[in-house]
Amino acid sequence: MSAVVVAVLLSLVSAVAYAAAAVAQERLASRSSGTGTLRLLADGAWWRAVALNASAALLHVAALTYGPLTVVQPLGALTLVAAVPLGARLAGRPVSAVEWRGTALTLAGLAAVLVTASGPAPDDVLSVPEALAVAGGTASLIGLLAWPGSRPGLRHASASGIASGVASALTQTVTVAVTDRSGPLLSAQTAVVALLVAAFAAGGLLLSQTAYRDGLGAPLAVVTLTNPLAAAVIGLSLLGERLRDGPAGVLLALTGAGLASWGVLLLSRAAPRPTGAPVDPTHVSPPAVRQRSSVEDHPVVA
Repeated sequence: MSAVVVAVLLSLVSAVAYAAAAVAQERLASRSSGTGTLRLLADGAWWRAVALNASAALLHVAALTYGPLTVVQPLGALTLVAAVPLGARLAGRPVSAVEWRGTALTLAGLAAVLVTASGPAPDDVLSVPEALAVAGGTASLIGLLAWPGSRPGLRHASASGIASGVASALTQTVTVAVTDRSGPLLSAQTAVVALLVAAFAAGGLLLSQTAYRDGLGAPLAVVTLTNPLAAAVIGLSLLGERLRDGPAGVLLALTGAGLASWGVLLLSRAAPRPTGAPVDPTHVSPPAVRQRSSVEDHPVVA
């Protein structure tokens, strides 16, 4: 079994675990929208969601050991794909036609990306100055996105996706450095980058918890799209990763990314209103919207 196949399989299982964690986080956020972060630390449900995220993260780290960022990170879109049947099952309803179309487009787009991005196991690492520069730029961008203002859910989701994507890129540096037997197991470079990984991973988790307060669909879609984008920028610009087949490969990868993005957006629009979300009694939907809502609006996210 090739290294890339192992990376893909690990990424699939990781995506399912991330989907279950996202559903758990959204449920918790919808019923505790007024509580602060410190209040969450005393909630057992939040720690169960953290455990799911930690399990998914370990699988993701293992995948990064076998495959490059340009292969592993786009597979994160399968998190939203996995959330569709999970949410439908919990809601006791069939998967809708829109959700099937979104799933098909996402899978087709990911297949195109994998064809062009299939490369050897990673062997390059970020130096300490590069890692610190990436961390500084990312922290500044996250600070701007998390600044109080309008549409905090989507901005926090963008910040969460960027933080998670950068954490994955830094994680690959740690895994390659640790598995490289030519140097010491614990070097200053590994320790510094590992601390940055922990900081960005924790920040991404807390930002996603805030983003899910208004529902799971759109915020999870934004996280799903920004995460691989941030990681791919680092992989292609600093870690020497390349796409296959030259300009034709780049065109195919962009086409696949567009299809996957379209599918993710369809899945996010099909996601029902979260549990505990307030209903506006003054709003009256037109007949067509009311008919569709009777099928799609359920108290469990999909």
